[in-house]
Amino acid sequence: MSFMKKYVGKHWKLFLIAVFFVTLEAFADLLQPTIMSQILDVGVAEKRLDYVLRMGGLMLIITAFGAVAASLRNIVASHVSQKFGTELRADLFEKIQSLSFTNIERFERASLITRLTNDVTQVQNFVNGLMRIFIKAPLLCIGSLIMAVRLNPQLAVVLLIVVPIVAVLVALNLKVGFARFVGVQKALDGVNRVMREYLSGVRVVKAFNRFDHETDKFQEANLDYQNKSIQVTRLLAIFNPSILLTVNFGITAVLWLGAWRVNHNQMQVGHIVAFVNYMTQILFALMTISMVFNMFVRAKASANRIGEVFSQVNEMTWKDAASLPIYRPGGRIEFENVSFAYEGAAGEPNLKNINLTCLPGETIGIIGSTGSGKSTLVSLVPRFYDPSTGSISVDGADIRQVDPAKLRDRIAIVPQKTILFSGTIEENLRWGHEQATHDEIIHAAKMAEAHDFVAAFPEGYDTKLGQRGVNLSGGQKQRLSIARALIRKPDILILDDCTSALDTATETKIKESLKEYASGVTCLIIAQRITSVMDADKIVVMDDGEIVGIGNHETLMKSCRVYVEICQSQFGKELSHHDKAE
Repeated sequence: MSFMKKYVGKHWKLFLIAVFFVTLEAFADLLQPTIMSQILDVGVAEKRLDYVLRMGGLMLIITAFGAVAASLRNIVASHVSQKFGTELRADLFEKIQSLSFTNIERFERASLITRLTNDVTQVQNFVNGLMRIFIKAPLLCIGSLIMAVRLNPQLAVVLLIVVPIVAVLVALNLKVGFARFVGVQKALDGVNRVMREYLSGVRVVKAFNRFDHETDKFQEANLDYQNKSIQVTRLLAIFNPSILLTVNFGITAVLWLGAWRVNHNQMQVGHIVAFVNYMTQILFALMTISMVFNMFVRAKASANRIGEVFSQVNEMTWKDAASLPIYRPGGRIEFENVSFAYEGAAGEPNLKNINLTCLPGETIGIIGSTGSGKSTLVSLVPRFYDPSTGSISVDGADIRQVDPAKLRDRIAIVPQKTILFSGTIEENLRWGHEQATHDEIIHAAKMAEAHDFVAAFPEGYDTKLGQRGVNLSGGQKQRLSIARALIRKPDILILDDCTSALDTATETKIKESLKEYASGVTCLIIAQRITSVMDADKIVVMDDGEIVGIGNHETLMKSCRVYVEICQSQFGKELSHHDKAE
C-alpha cells in the first residue's frame, strides 16, 4: 500500500486536526460518569441541591463542549475523506490510462471498474471513519479503563478478564475475515463482468433470443456474490454478539460485586453507576473496534487491489528528449525483422520476421485470411504493443525511443470495431482535431460521405449520440469514424477494415476522396475485399503471421498463390484466369 504515502503526506495536517477534535470529544465523554458519581455520592446522598445544580451545569457545559468538538471533527473528516477519495480515484484513472495494452490486459475490464469505484469507496469510508469513531473508540476504551481503575481498583478485576477475551475475539475476526472480504470483492467483479458483457452485446442477445442463457449466467454470478456476502455476514453474526455477550457478562459482574460491596458499606452507589457507565463506554468502544477491524479488513482487501494497479510498471519506455524528425513529406514506415506474440499466447508468434517499407504518400493495401495478423501488424505502428524482436521506425526514428503520445499525434486510425462516444456528432468528430473549425468538420464529413445523412438530422452536427453511437447504423458509424480520422490531417492514416458495412458505391466515393486527400499521406488499408485494395500502390499479402507477397495487383496475380486464392474465392475462377492472362 505504498501508494498511500502520497495522500498521507498531503493531508496529514488536517488529519491531525480531526484527531485533536476527536480527543476533545472523547475527553468530554470520559468526564461525565465521574461527575455523575459525585452528584450521587455528594449532592444526592448529602441532599445538597446547590452541589447538584452546580455539577449538573458543569456536565451541560462539558456536553456542549463535546458536541462542538464532534461537529468540527465531522466537518474536517468529511472534507479530508472526500478530497482523498476524489484524488485517489483520479490518480487511479490516470494510471490506467497511462498503462500499455499489455499491462491493461492483465486485468479484466469489470475488475478495473470495481477497483475504480467500489474499492476506492471502501478505502475512502475507512479513512473517513478513521478520523471519526475509529480513533475515538480506542481513546474511550483506554480512557474508560484508566478512569474505572482509578475510581475503584477492586471492581477493575472484572476488566482484567473481559478485555483479553474481547481482544482474542477481535484478533480471530481479523484473521478469519480477510480472505472472505477479498472473496466478496472478486465476486462483485464477476457480477460487473456479466452485466458489462450483456449491456455491450444486448443486440446479439436479442437477435439469438438468449435471454435465458444470460439470466442463468447473471444468476450464477449473483448467487456467488450472495454466498460470499452471507459468509461475511455470518462471521459478523458470530463475533459481534460474542463481544456484546462478554461485555454484558462483565457489566453483570460489576453490578453483582458492586451491590455486595455497597451492602457491606465498602462502596458508594455513585461508584457503581459510574463504573457501569465506564463499562458501557468500554462496550461501545470494543464493539466499534470490532467494526473498525471489519472495515479495516475490507479496506485492506480493496487497498491491495488498488495497489496492484498502481504497482504496474508500464512496459513501454522511451527517451523523454527523443521525438520524431519532421520530414516533408513525412510518414515513412520501416519494419525490420519484426516478430510479435501477445503476452500469454501459446504456440507460434502472431507475426514472424516481418520486413516491410512504406514510403511517404504511398497507399499500401494489406490483405489476408482471418487471423493472418493484419490488424496486429498495423497496431504496432502507433505503438499499442512493442515487437518481441526486430524494430519499427517512423521517419528514421525507432518508435521505442519516442514518446507514444508524440508518435500518435502524427497518426490517425479508423479501427476495425467502430467506437463512438456519448455526445454530439460534432464533439465526436473533434476527437480527431480539437481545434478544427466547423468548415473543416463539414469538409471531412463530405470526404467520408457522412455529410448528407448528418445534415438530414433535425439537429445536424448537434445531434446527440447514444453510448457507442447506438442510434446510428453500422455504415453511418463507420463513415463518422473515417471523418474523425481525416480531420486530423495525419502523416500516417490507418484504415482497419473500416468499410465493411458500406455498399460498393459509397466505398468507391470514399476511396476517390482519399486519393485526393491522401496524396501526401502514408495510407495503410486493411481489407477483406480485394476491390478495396486492388488499386493500391502496393499490396501486402499476409498468411499465418507472415508476408507471403508484396506488389501490385497484376504482379501478385502472377506470383502469389495466396492472393490468387483470395481472388478466386471472391470473384470466381474465370475472372482470376482473365486477370492472369492480362
